[in-house]
Amino acid sequence: MQRRSLLKLSLVSGVVLALAGGAAVLLQPGLEQGRLSASARELFTSLGRAILQGTLPADAQARSRALAGMVDRMDALVANLPPTVQAELSQLVGLLCTAPGRLGLAGLVPAWADASEAQVQAALESMRFSSLTLRQQAYLALHEVVGGAYFSDESTWASVGYPGPLVL
Repeated sequence: MQRRSLLKLSLVSGVVLALAGGAAVLLQPGLEQGRLSASARELFTSLGRAILQGTLPADAQARSRALAGMVDRMDALVANLPPTVQAELSQLVGLLCTAPGRLGLAGLVPAWADASEAQVQAALESMRFSSLTLRQQAYLALHEVVGGAYFSDESTWASVGYPGPLVL
C-alpha cells in the first residue's frame, strides 16, 4: 500500500469513527432529563466501588446501600451543575457507556457492571497517568463527581475521620 493511500484510509477511518462515536453519544446520552440514565447508574456504581475502596462499609449489604445512596445523590449533584457542565458530563458518561468509548477512553474491555474492582481501578489508573490530557481530565472529573456525591452525606464522614463542620 502506498503512503498516500494509507494516509487517505487513516483520515477516512478517523472521520467515520468520530461520526459513529458522536452518533452513539447522541443516541445514548449519559443524562436523561437531568438525571442519570440506567447505564450511567451502572457506570457510577462500578466507579464508586473502585474509587471509594477503603471508605465503603465492609458489610456487603451496607456497601450496596452506600453505593445506591451515592448514585441517588449523583442526580442531585448533576441537577445543581450549570447546563454547560451538565452537557459535558452527559457526553463523557454517554461515551463511557458505549463499548468503543469505554475501551478507547478508559481502556476497559468488559462492561462496567461486569468488570472487577481491580479492572476498574487499573482502567482509572491508566487514565490518571495517561500522556493524553483528555484522559487525565476525564479521570479527574469522574473522581471528583464520585467523591462529591459520596461524601455529601454526613454518614460517610466518619470513614475518613472528618468530625463535621465546626459549630461556633
